[in-house]
Amino acid sequence: MKRTLQDYKSAIAPIWCAGCGDYGVLQSLQKALLELDIPPEEIISISGIGCSGRISHFINSYSLHGTHGRAVPTAIGAKTARPDLTVLALGGDGDGLGIGGGHIPHAARKNIDITYLLIDNRIYGLTKGQTSPTSPLGQKTKTAPFGAYEDPMEPLPIFLSYGVSFVARASGLNAKEMQQIMKEAIAHKGMSIVYIQTPCKTFPVIDPKAIKELFQPLPEDHPRDNKMKAIELAFSQKPLYTGVFYQEQRPTLEDRLQTIMQTASKKNEGGKAYSVEQILKSYA
Repeated sequence: MKRTLQDYKSAIAPIWCAGCGDYGVLQSLQKALLELDIPPEEIISISGIGCSGRISHFINSYSLHGTHGRAVPTAIGAKTARPDLTVLALGGDGDGLGIGGGHIPHAARKNIDITYLLIDNRIYGLTKGQTSPTSPLGQKTKTAPFGAYEDPMEPLPIFLSYGVSFVARASGLNAKEMQQIMKEAIAHKGMSIVYIQTPCKTFPVIDPKAIKELFQPLPEDHPRDNKMKAIELAFSQKPLYTGVFYQEQRPTLEDRLQTIMQTASKKNEGGKAYSVEQILKSYA
């Protein structure tokens, strides 16, 4: 039976503030999954803490709303246990670039086959408007009433320098482009990050009107395999480019572990694999 968009919607209705950009992210993701025709029972969605962390509640999949900053390592564990399933990690700028930022380089080193949707509104929205790692310098917030006094992070160049094998940016207000980028990211074999910038309606830092004027698609002739060019464009502020900055095909963690296991099994027991009982007995 042909699947419909309804097949990717859970029984729980979204409860974000009216006008929140997360609605568009959720709908684009559901449409991307539909177009890829991935069975809902073969999807795992794992989210962190924050408004965007609730997305896992609203997708019809196996899901976990995890602890603060731990969406990526939990997704790695899920993919390691079930490499046959499509694993999504979802979180915001505070969750993914603050407390959880240290997990990204190690996931990138492994090139684990997960897709990380990092949704950035440049503010801690759920906890009522504190400064986040990407809040602009001078931005007045609940924790910086006289203006943010730290320089904001530049996530895209960081992801590229970490060695993430698929790096893209999308505007939360351009649903059609965002959906296409998500499709490519999920289909990519290896770690993919889609960095989505979208406004918070309740604690606005990003002006929706400014987004439409500021964002611009990458040049059509942009070479996806040129990391240095990708880094150059990632640092651009006017315009902020959207699209796939970089894509590299290289072995995933699963590929490398399979190779090691095959090599090890040939050297032991004439090619026979050890059972757990045999391994434990060897330590007795």
